[in-house]
Amino acid sequence: MPLSRKQVRELDRQASEAYGVPGVVLMENAGRGAVEALLGLGVKGKVVVCCGKGNNGGDGFVMARHLDNQRISIHILLFARPEALTGDAAINYQIAARSGLPLSVFSGESIDLTEVNRQLAEADWIVDALYGTGLQGTARAPIDQVISAINKAGKKVLAVDVPSGLDCDTGQPMGATVRADHTVTFVDAKMGFSQPQAKAWLGQVHVVDIGAPRKLVETFGTGTFQK
Repeated sequence: MPLSRKQVRELDRQASEAYGVPGVVLMENAGRGAVEALLGLGVKGKVVVCCGKGNNGGDGFVMARHLDNQRISIHILLFARPEALTGDAAINYQIAARSGLPLSVFSGESIDLTEVNRQLAEADWIVDALYGTGLQGTARAPIDQVISAINKAGKKVLAVDVPSGLDCDTGQPMGATVRADHTVTFVDAKMGFSQPQAKAWLGQVHVVDIGAPRKLVETFGTGTFQK
């Protein structure tokens, strides 16, 4: 049974508070599972990982590390001040930074779109880890410009959990929205994914198990993990 935005938040909360699975473990499993899906799609060239400041960006940092471990060229584009990161996303940013992974930071309301476009032009794949299921309302500047740049780059795009800008409950774009070739989503599909208009933004959907206990997952009416 597809999950709503509210259910995703509640599942994550219960996994940590009631079952004792740390959020950073769920994030690690999510990022690694997304990389396994990307490897299955035959990624070989450079991957540019676009990260926002939330947990979706944290998933992106994990992905970058595991791609680097596979000797795949990566470059992280962070669209936030590092000091603005919190929680599990901050932990995984620090791991990426201390590991010396290639990283460019763009912050503030005005960013160097020329440099962003240059990085995207060098990519074989672009990973969209800007916004996750928590986004409500339109993407703000300058992220809306970044989304536009991703769509215009003409590269293969993999979205993390949900394409940035797509409402996960309705399947409707809320303004600037990433048009993905593939979407790796966690635990189960999201409620809006079944809507006909969502297909154009989602591409092919891959569902990844992030290690939330089966007993918990089944209380949300789902329990079949798809690859």
